[in-house]
Amino acid sequence: MRSSVATATVPRKEQTKRLVPVDTEKKPQEELSRGSEHDHFFWTYTEEPHRSRRQAIIKAHPEVTKLCGPEPLTKYLVTFVVSLQILCAYMLRNSPILSWPFFLTAYIVGATANQNLFLAIHEISHNLAFRSPLANRVFAVFANLPIGIPYSASFRPYHLTHHKSLGVDGLDTDLPTAFEALFLDSVLGKAFFCTFQIFFYALRPMMVYQLPLTKIHLFNVLAQIAFDVVLVKAVGWKALVYLLASSFLAGSLHPCAGHFIAEHYVFEKQPAAARDPSNKIPLPETFSYYGPLNFFTYNVGLHNEHHDFPAVPWTRLHKLNRIAHEFYDELPYHKSWVNVIWQFIWDKQVGLWCRVKRAEGGRKVGGWKEEELGNNESKVIPGVR
Repeated sequence: MRSSVATATVPRKEQTKRLVPVDTEKKPQEELSRGSEHDHFFWTYTEEPHRSRRQAIIKAHPEVTKLCGPEPLTKYLVTFVVSLQILCAYMLRNSPILSWPFFLTAYIVGATANQNLFLAIHEISHNLAFRSPLANRVFAVFANLPIGIPYSASFRPYHLTHHKSLGVDGLDTDLPTAFEALFLDSVLGKAFFCTFQIFFYALRPMMVYQLPLTKIHLFNVLAQIAFDVVLVKAVGWKALVYLLASSFLAGSLHPCAGHFIAEHYVFEKQPAAARDPSNKIPLPETFSYYGPLNFFTYNVGLHNEHHDFPAVPWTRLHKLNRIAHEFYDELPYHKSWVNVIWQFIWDKQVGLWCRVKRAEGGRKVGGWKEEELGNNESKVIPGVR
């Protein structure tokens, strides 16, 4: 039986290395800056857990490698949602922006649709819509259109680096900075973060490190500008406002936005496994969700499964879980993304400090030494190469 995160259960017993808060053990000399009284992240000196679990699963169930590869259904769903958003934008072209029909459509339909497109781009970044890397890059730009702002080309290298460098300080841009954690460490601060988290996720990566500009970045920007201009001229500026409002609400206080927080935050400020010096079992760094909102979000809730096998598409993650259930049954998981947001804001023991960080390991992906279009993860077992 799986256990929810509220029970603060720990991972499987065969894991032997432990995670500790920064202020409970002496750090290596090179980590002096990590031991500051102002740093309350959970620092660990172990490798990220997904590589070892992936290898164990492949050893126990070699058939899981057959689940890797593109999902043809993705391109049809993306085309439908893009068309739906353009239709809604057209239908609202004469509606007052400050009106209930405009807001409710943007929140209920638009935000859900654009969150779906965010996660479609997430799928496509792993080359899971087409076999051709170039086709995936171009299709991601198409999926980006109703979002209103170009981001698909930048998302891919940042996200793949998140996979290769989970929790690595200075590489994993999903991690909040100490500045964010310090100044938003209150109910109001966390409410502000949850309301405007789309801006944090959009701007933080650029503050951590800069991406080299490539042709696909230029194409993404030019295609988005052209789409926005044509939309405004043909339909009106309210249509573009609808799409931008949909994107903002998708990353704000929306049920589907709970996945941003649910995926990697540890929901105890001082977890029992970190407090007890005799406990050599680390807390997991990734949490799954198996509820109904996965229907709208490409099963992104199966996040342990996704990090273990990034080349398994959304339609086969449940099958992966069933095949290797003994590796997932005892991992803590979330029962509700809405409750995740609520607890994150109101629980004094939960906040932006509640992330696992490591000082070493990982690597950057995309544009530095490898060809921007040449990293086809779906052709290999992820993480093994």
